[in-house]
Amino acid sequence: MYGWLDGNFVSIIDGVAFGLLLFTIAVGLSLVFGMMDVLNLAHGTLYLAGAYVAYALSDGSVGGLLLALAVGVLVGTLGGAALTFLTGPLARRGHLDQAVLTLGITFVVADLLAAAFGGEVLPTDPPTSLRGTVDLLGHAYPVYRLVFIGVATGLAALVHLVFERSPLGALVRATVADRDMVRALGVDVRKVLYGVFALGAALAVVGGVLGAPILGPGPGVDETVLVLSLVVVVVGGLGSVRGALAGALLIGQVQTLGVALLPEYAPFLLFGTMLAVLVVRPHGLVPSGVRA
Repeated sequence: MYGWLDGNFVSIIDGVAFGLLLFTIAVGLSLVFGMMDVLNLAHGTLYLAGAYVAYALSDGSVGGLLLALAVGVLVGTLGGAALTFLTGPLARRGHLDQAVLTLGITFVVADLLAAAFGGEVLPTDPPTSLRGTVDLLGHAYPVYRLVFIGVATGLAALVHLVFERSPLGALVRATVADRDMVRALGVDVRKVLYGVFALGAALAVVGGVLGAPILGPGPGVDETVLVLSLVVVVVGGLGSVRGALAGALLIGQVQTLGVALLPEYAPFLLFGTMLAVLVVRPHGLVPSGVRA
């Protein structure tokens, strides 16, 4: 057992890093779909936009990365607000119309990004000070991935506190449960809903900025990210921050260990894991009790 763990130690840590990257992307999708009942298939494009922002603005310095993060937050917030505005009229028409609209947005934006940056995957290097490796229990491991694990863990804790332990989170949950009551208290419900969508979109773009050195920008990356995010949401449970984290860490391990140990069966392991979880827990690992 020890020999197996030692031999796959790097893959396991990679799984943690990839799982936290998936959480950063998927938690916004989970919250928007689980709380607002909006199916946003443009979510992968938000990650792609963030990855291209990182490629365009990162200049090898930490300052360049921070600038890319600031621009990414702005892009994500505006993108989330725009998606809220566009999907708002479809609220009463069901998920199919939402899916068609956001999928169309995905195609348009992806083509615009491909025209601007080309049709190849663009390798994005982390800041110079975060390159190289360190010794981790006898294994060489990239510094940037360790830093990313720390930053993403902090983001996960912050999102958990905001949505499940703060007055703002209570307001969001109350708005989802009974919008008329919250509106009667004098709260502008539209601002709450815009805020949830904008935050979810901003997290996806930030995930793209931070994850670009791990999963670089290029055509088709948005589709891969969207599929993995949907799997995480289904496995973890709609509208649950803890569920998104649990699902992302599980899928991160399945994906990285599957590729390392059984590369020819990796796609089957991914969806097989989703099927197994749904058989045992039909509502996901940690479902939320709140639905729109």
